[in-house]
Amino acid sequence: MNESRQTVKLLELFPDLDRQWVEETLKKALAGLDQKIVVLDDDPTGVQTVHDVSVYTDWEIDSIEKAFAEDQPIFFILTNSRGLTAQETKTVHQQIAKRVLVVSQKTGKPFILISRSDSTLRGHYPLETEVLRNVIENGSDKKIDGEIIFPFFKEGGRFTINNIHYVQEGEDLLPAADTEFAKDKTFGYTKSHLGEWCEEKTKGVFKAEKVTFISLDDLRGLKIDAIADQLLGVSDFNKIVVNAIDYVDVKVFVIALVKAIKKGKTFIFRSAAAVTKVLGGVPDKALLTHDELILSENRNGGIVIVGSHVNKTTMQLEALQKSDLPMAFIEFNQHRVLEKGGLDEEVKRVISLVEEKIKDGQLVAVYTKRERFDLDTDDKEAQLKISIEISDAVTAIIANLSIRPNFIIAKGGITSSDIGTKALRVKRAKVMGQIRPGIPVWMTGQESLFPGLPYVIFPGNVGTETTLLEAVEILMGKADAD
Repeated sequence: MNESRQTVKLLELFPDLDRQWVEETLKKALAGLDQKIVVLDDDPTGVQTVHDVSVYTDWEIDSIEKAFAEDQPIFFILTNSRGLTAQETKTVHQQIAKRVLVVSQKTGKPFILISRSDSTLRGHYPLETEVLRNVIENGSDKKIDGEIIFPFFKEGGRFTINNIHYVQEGEDLLPAADTEFAKDKTFGYTKSHLGEWCEEKTKGVFKAEKVTFISLDDLRGLKIDAIADQLLGVSDFNKIVVNAIDYVDVKVFVIALVKAIKKGKTFIFRSAAAVTKVLGGVPDKALLTHDELILSENRNGGIVIVGSHVNKTTMQLEALQKSDLPMAFIEFNQHRVLEKGGLDEEVKRVISLVEEKIKDGQLVAVYTKRERFDLDTDDKEAQLKISIEISDAVTAIIANLSIRPNFIIAKGGITSSDIGTKALRVKRAKVMGQIRPGIPVWMTGQESLFPGLPYVIFPGNVGTETTLLEAVEILMGKADAD
């Protein structure tokens, strides 16, 4: 991936270090860790840094046992909790934690839990990690000493500097609380300083001044023992914020983390996708090409489903519409949720149009109406339920297809999760890699609606204005990853 000018400027602010030593030391540390890395992913975009890793879409004991038996040290369980209510999220995490404990005790294999969520700080926090902590501590002799807050995600332009989390927009770095993501009706917040964010989200239970901060100066100074000592001093589930502007910072931290774990400390992560790759020992891989993605002789057209409404998604959709690619655009009017039976009628209308187009070998983009509508309520749960109803309708477009598309791109976390689990009925997928930085591709399993289908999971908040167009061009054989 080409470095943006802003990223280059960031890297120049802090001294570089012996990267070869870091790589060799990290490899030795991970070789001696011998723990299963269990990632609970609140939407499907969390695999946006890994490849050749399994994603399970259920958490039955049998699935968790299969995951623990894999050679890979890391696996993902898709909870889709960002699309669930708080009570549903609590129930799901209780179930998963109890079953992971059972399998761990049965196999004798210890584990590390990562609650992977949004790099722009949205999601059911602190609920998810609190539930995990309580179940683990009540069901075993483990005590969770601390929670590691690690939202760095280089591919998406998310950096933590001097304890403040930033989101890159063009050549600017915006404090996270100044972005549209912080205004999310369900998961909003007002603090960019991650210590203050922890205090805000926990309603003062964990104070900003009590948070342990891992500084860039110490990471770049390779102060492994000093960082490990900081971790050893954490107790009572207190919070640890890790600063990072590059993957090398993650790697140095993980080296220190392993030292602390080997001395008996136990942690849970609340993180974005970067640390999963490093802690899971997943090597780098080039971006996927057309020939790697399109493996069948299917001549039907592909389909792009755009559900996300963040500004970046709308700009990417507009760039796709302005292109000269031979494709059809179909607007899905989700405002009909306010009519009795309106969404059902809209789904039938869109499916008829989609099948006609893809049968003729044409690419189709289905997008939800860009204009928002406001419900006459401040009830966050009610707002979330309406969003779920709309997402279910969008999902039904794929679920009821009688013609196999050549590929599917789903834009937006909740949209892509529902299409993967409810429409395509995937139970276990293999992550092929990324089509563009931070944009993962599943290969659907044999049990799915369309086995062996490349399914592109495109986060709503990742990429530049042209990234969606670039992904479509690759899948259509009009361009290749660079």
